[in-house]
Amino acid sequence: MAELGEAGLLAVITPLLPASPVQVVGNGDDCAVLAAPDGRYVVSTDVLVEGHHFRTDWSGPEQVGRRAAAQNLADAAAMGARPVALVVSLVLPGDTPVSWMEGLARGLGEECRKAGAGVVGGDLSAGESIVIAVTVHGDLEGREPVLRSGARAGDLVVHAGDLGLSAAGLALLEAGAAPGCHGGCEAPWTEDGDRAARLGGGAGAGAKEAGLIRRCVERFLAPAPPIQAGPALAETGAHAMMDVSDSLLRDCGRIAAASGVVVDLDDPEDPRTVLGRVAAALEPVAQVVLEARGQGEPGGAARLARQWVLTGGEDHGMLACVPADAILPEGVRVIGRVLEVGEPTGQSAPGVLVGGRPWTGALGWDHFAG
Repeated sequence: MAELGEAGLLAVITPLLPASPVQVVGNGDDCAVLAAPDGRYVVSTDVLVEGHHFRTDWSGPEQVGRRAAAQNLADAAAMGARPVALVVSLVLPGDTPVSWMEGLARGLGEECRKAGAGVVGGDLSAGESIVIAVTVHGDLEGREPVLRSGARAGDLVVHAGDLGLSAAGLALLEAGAAPGCHGGCEAPWTEDGDRAARLGGGAGAGAKEAGLIRRCVERFLAPAPPIQAGPALAETGAHAMMDVSDSLLRDCGRIAAASGVVVDLDDPEDPRTVLGRVAAALEPVAQVVLEARGQGEPGGAARLARQWVLTGGEDHGMLACVPADAILPEGVRVIGRVLEVGEPTGQSAPGVLVGGRPWTGALGWDHFAG
């Protein structure tokens, strides 16, 4: 890349990036100019750092690009806005292959096209490792922004998108249970009859397990947030919303604290609940991880699967609190309820319950505490 130079690199990657539907002036000037039909924009920035948010021995460049775009698009959608434009700044070592940059641009472009957004500018700089900073702009289209602070007692807690899959994918990679994942995971045991018999009987079970393993790893490498669900939930009258970045528990806690309420999540040990069904579906993957770690305590797979659902992050699904009589958009599922502080919960401060009981375990990811 050093031989190509900045101008040459921009000439290679810019044609791979879509234009924004609201751009008046796009790439090539000191600033982009965007039309603002609503008169307001939501704006957010995320940073991805090599070795901290992604590893190039696990992720191909298109996956990194998709991840960088998706998590920012989800932030705009979680405010009830339609994401329309990204600004992307890159720090790159001089020996980064041009082909890697082309892949990154293709991944960014793919996610933007899905959401109806475009890339309108950015910056390039040299550095010791890869850093990707993305700023998203979202159009509220006349709607009020949906904040974290509007949840009310009596609301339903709802969710759209994946839960626990990204955490499961990370666990598979860390345990060495999903080899061959550079540039896209190739599950290694689709036809392992012995393994299938141990985990459910027959080659069909093995194929199903392999497909779920592949999906979990792919979701960690490149999340697939339901971008359209954000504006749709805003249209239904959502009182509060955010995307699940750090964990379901931690982000429910943020809504509870901002709104002065108690969030009571359904019990994932109850198979009748959405959270219970999601956790049960992940149990075979948890069993694979525990086997790879050399662990096999009774009930361990069920506990690990529930942990992924409650404390796993980076799925970037839409988490919202909506009126009890709201007509839910397709793909949105009820996972809990909003209660008042005090009676009958016994909670003296805003917080989160799970199945009506205080949660005493870990909450999920913290960027500095881990």
